[in-house]
Amino acid sequence: MTVVENKPAPWKTKPATGWASAIPCVALVGNPNAGKTTLFNALTGLRAKTANFPGTTIEHRIGRVNVGVGLDSKSGQRIDLLDLPGLYGLTATSSEERIAVCALLGELTGLEKPDAVILIVDATNLERNLYLASQIIERGVPCVVALNMLDLAEKAGIKTDPHALSLELGTPVVGVVARTGRGVPELLAELHKVLLRVRGLEVAKPTEHAPEKHKALSQTIPAGILACGGCSGCPHKVRYDWAEEVSRRCQSGAMAVRGLWTERLDRVFTHPVAGVLAFLSVMAAVFLMIFWLAAYPMGWIDSLFGHAQTLTAHWLPQGDLRSLVAEGVIGGVGGMLVFLPQIGILFFFLSLLEDTGYLARAAFVMDRLMRRVGLPGKAFVPMLSAHACAIPAIMSTRVIEDPRDRLVTMLVLPLMSCSARIPVYAMVVALLFPQQPVKASLVFTGAYALGMVAAVLMALLFKRTILPGETKPLVLELPGYKVPSLRNAILTTWDRSSVFVMKAGTFILVVSVVLWALATYPKSDPSPQALAMQAQAQALESQGQTESAETLRTQADELISQQALANSAAGRLGHWIEPAIRPLGFDWQIGVGVVSSLAAREVIVSTLAIIYGVGADAAEENPTSLYDTLRQAKRTDGSPVFSTATCLSMLVFYVLAMQCLATQAVTRRETNSWKWPAFQFTYMTVLAYVASLATYQIASLWIGA
Repeated sequence: MTVVENKPAPWKTKPATGWASAIPCVALVGNPNAGKTTLFNALTGLRAKTANFPGTTIEHRIGRVNVGVGLDSKSGQRIDLLDLPGLYGLTATSSEERIAVCALLGELTGLEKPDAVILIVDATNLERNLYLASQIIERGVPCVVALNMLDLAEKAGIKTDPHALSLELGTPVVGVVARTGRGVPELLAELHKVLLRVRGLEVAKPTEHAPEKHKALSQTIPAGILACGGCSGCPHKVRYDWAEEVSRRCQSGAMAVRGLWTERLDRVFTHPVAGVLAFLSVMAAVFLMIFWLAAYPMGWIDSLFGHAQTLTAHWLPQGDLRSLVAEGVIGGVGGMLVFLPQIGILFFFLSLLEDTGYLARAAFVMDRLMRRVGLPGKAFVPMLSAHACAIPAIMSTRVIEDPRDRLVTMLVLPLMSCSARIPVYAMVVALLFPQQPVKASLVFTGAYALGMVAAVLMALLFKRTILPGETKPLVLELPGYKVPSLRNAILTTWDRSSVFVMKAGTFILVVSVVLWALATYPKSDPSPQALAMQAQAQALESQGQTESAETLRTQADELISQQALANSAAGRLGHWIEPAIRPLGFDWQIGVGVVSSLAAREVIVSTLAIIYGVGADAAEENPTSLYDTLRQAKRTDGSPVFSTATCLSMLVFYVLAMQCLATQAVTRRETNSWKWPAFQFTYMTVLAYVASLATYQIASLWIGA
């Protein structure tokens, strides 16, 4: 959509019927890195929600604010504050900018035109920010200018006169420091006055400004402004010249904005070698936090839901209701919420890094390396974090502006070995090399390397087939270094976590219940062997041999669980797919594990424990018992089920297969379509099948079954 900036449309005002009939909407507009998100969080706090623009995958946030009173007061007029994506001008180029312009001008279906605008202007870079300001004010948009980052400007020796700037722009200007809340009450008070004038509820005295300057500016811009043929006589030059003049009249010391420390830090952080090493060090620290620090709350969450399952078993009678609540609902919710610490930690540190200005430098130094594999530099952070969990990694791809590059990154992220695969890798390695730690570590490392190589190769393939086009060169502004806002980081973490729980969590819960039903129904009667064991246990108990009776009863229960799972829909599905998976070295029992692990990859370990009669609880307490049982498992012809070839085949399959429907739910959420999650599942399944087939057949010929 083309926005013609030299034809300002009249800004329609709403009838003066009082505010009870409709809550005013105010858009928050500004350049990237101007502190827009920080100001939005300062104004709304936890009173904000995230949603997609109608018919798009691009997000916006909207929150409730009180105006005309102090920020913490419960009185005053409520407004909806709409946070739009960052803009450099109304002649948008990216999809996010185009959506933001359409939303601002009321040209987006399903979203009304805002009543007014809060225009964020960076006091440390006033001249550049005034370009967008001139376009918005020129259109007659009722607005208040928030002159942000005054503290940083003052430290840099820049003095700005808000009153003089207000006279130049013909609109109220309020100096603020969004990070600390300075000037925010005054900003809300000015916004209240503007809204009163828009609604026709107050007749304000004309302010002493010079609107004729904007009129003259508009008249000098030719109709063909978008057809820029070069800098000589460029129509954009008119605006830039005006912005330079206004900046010179309203500021002093503007040349001091890039200080000595900024230059020194950039010499390191943007260096081709030192910059890469610095970035790897920073990301290693974040990666360590995701793995190590998240382990504690993840353990607490797991224990909490385990305790909830125990209470459910105590209070509910044995039967399907108890199983549904304990395993389907509580198990499903627990399996979803256990990812929350990793999601929260990732977005907390990413928010801090972005606030400091470092993340832009990181993208700059990594872009040269990443573009060689068809991915942007900003894809490195999601790809690294995907080794902890693909869910927060996919959510963090929002830092990638180009939609095609972002989609390619999302499609390949699940190929990176996440922490959920570790139990599967550990099981296979223990079966292959139980007493050979060196070989075991090499196989473990090879599994991680296989995932990374597969991700790079698939990214190259996608960029040459279904998503053609070269990765766009990185053009970005390096913001100044700032002290990060902990409040902003906490609110961002809360927002991302809430989106995951409310959006993806609903689908994950439904899938968990469906998989529980597949593993539970149809019911089957206990076998004569299990009934005989139960009768023998009862006889032993009557003879006072309590310990022996309990052991026998446990064995009977494990046998019943094993037979019930084998006869369930999941078990029958395992039998049904056995002809297809037999070339991979898998039998129907492994097939049941493959089906059940669609909920989460690591579920195959507990599933195999049940199928082979060890019991999930016993396998968790003593994994060696499971490994010993699996090593001794035999096929009907007497050959071992878990041969070297089968173990290698299983390892390759779980490295490459999409065995995590929670990830699928997040991909659907981020793409706003089922097409791409379905494609992701299909291509990863085909890739895993072909690679596993080749591995098993080659290993069988080379090593022997």
